[in-house]
Amino acid sequence: MFERFTKDARAVVKGAVEHAEGEGAESVDDGHMLLALLDREASRASFALASLGATRRRDSIEGALGEARRRGGLSQADTQALAELGIDVSEIVSRVEETHGVGALAGGRTGGGRGGRSGRGWSGHRPFTREAKDTLARSLRIATARRDRHIGDEHILFALTARPGPVGEVLADHGVTHESVERVLYGGGAAGRV
Repeated sequence: MFERFTKDARAVVKGAVEHAEGEGAESVDDGHMLLALLDREASRASFALASLGATRRRDSIEGALGEARRRGGLSQADTQALAELGIDVSEIVSRVEETHGVGALAGGRTGGGRGGRSGRGWSGHRPFTREAKDTLARSLRIATARRDRHIGDEHILFALTARPGPVGEVLADHGVTHESVERVLYGGGAAGRV
């Protein structure tokens, strides 16, 4: 599948790995891919994100992703559903962080006692989470449905907006939905090419 990725899409994947490494994360997730998309310039996805105001609100997006990580990856919808069952996620996060330190539920952080390599072997390879792999597979399906020959970074953005969970929720909260990206890139929701 990777051979079908455009230069921009490959840069997003590489950038996601770099974001994961920079955070000391054990694996690459959808949040890392979103950050890598926000890093891009002069690509279809960067045009859509800029047009929708997401690049101007990067700090807010990063903060919202950080809060979702602190909650162990729970979306606001998950948090609200648990609250309806009488489970206070904020209280649980606070108690866990009192015992294990701030960000303990973020998971996948390196232990620090092994030279920062965290047991991934000599190559330092960081695997992609199941969700991130699903996002990449979905980007292929989206490109195929649009009859595009290659997978561009815009297909990765579409895939992130279509997935339920914290990243899709953060994007939607910042005005980036599947429909709004469709409108910016293809106008009026038509399936035609630009």
